[in-house]
Amino acid sequence: MRTPIVPFLARFLTSATLLAAGLCVGVGSHPQASSPPGTYVVETLDALGGTRAIGNSINDRGWIAGFSNLANDQVSHAAVWIGDELIDLGTLGGPGTSSNINWPVKNNHGLLSGFSETDRINPLGEAWSCSAFFPTTTNRICLGVFWEFGRIHPLPTLGGYNGFAAGANNRGQIVGWAENTVHDPTCVAPQVLQFRAVLWEPRRGGGRTQELPPLPGDSVSAATVINDRGQVAGISGICDVAVGRFSARHAVLWDRGTITNLGTLGGVAWITPMAINNRGEVVGFSNVNAADGGTFFAHPFKWTRHTGMQDLGLLPGDERGQALGINDRGDIVGLSCPPRPGLCRAVL
Repeated sequence: MRTPIVPFLARFLTSATLLAAGLCVGVGSHPQASSPPGTYVVETLDALGGTRAIGNSINDRGWIAGFSNLANDQVSHAAVWIGDELIDLGTLGGPGTSSNINWPVKNNHGLLSGFSETDRINPLGEAWSCSAFFPTTTNRICLGVFWEFGRIHPLPTLGGYNGFAAGANNRGQIVGWAENTVHDPTCVAPQVLQFRAVLWEPRRGGGRTQELPPLPGDSVSAATVINDRGQVAGISGICDVAVGRFSARHAVLWDRGTITNLGTLGGVAWITPMAINNRGEVVGFSNVNAADGGTFFAHPFKWTRHTGMQDLGLLPGDERGQALGINDRGDIVGLSCPPRPGLCRAVL
């Protein structure tokens, strides 16, 4: 069922009904509360008319956030599934533009973060990070956004054209990355401008934007996840194509003004945190062989201050995988994938 966003969210936010916590979401699936331990029932999420709908995160209220293609599969919109209701979150640019909630993060108070195309064409011809998550590349300017109480709000850049919001915590802090005005020589065309990790606090003092620096010797950074203690994890590297690869040659943790290199599993690219719990434990993925260069052959990892970065391993016969979520008990979910594409399996 597709429901207009404003009246439904207003009704839901005043309701005392909360869905059961502890649900697991991958590509449109979650366990039923009555299922035996270790048994899961797969349910299909409704789409917005297209052939693809994906849930990327679930919060303690049972809200599933992600995206769905529209009827022609050329445009996707950020979406949230609340109970049996599907809500189209819309875009900044109106008809013909796309938006997305891609990072597997959560906020339990009705704030959703992601990114959206505008109706303006990028004068530098950049494809930007957003293009990897939309059905088509349009070269429109894309901004980090958040949705709250039925409305979409753009987040400021660092002076450049584009931005990207990944995660939000329960304190209303949002992390991501945004372009500044530096023409970075490490960029690979069509990317031109440098970008840096950003911590946005839209509710604080009329809105606060804080840049989080890269490691010494790197030119760019991007923040992917944040916990309720304000610890932020992300990547540091060179500009490259602004979508992972050598932009993610280091995984880092920003904590109370200090930056920590989280190490590597042996690779030199795609070293990317995807989740951080409130104990400061980080999970994600990293290439394991320097000889692979920028080719994606990542393994899932877990990092703690005591153990450093550890390879979580793959299912037998698989060649790559990702850790995508970790709760405060240390349970980790993700993917393990064989050589043939499209056959990844969910892993706990």
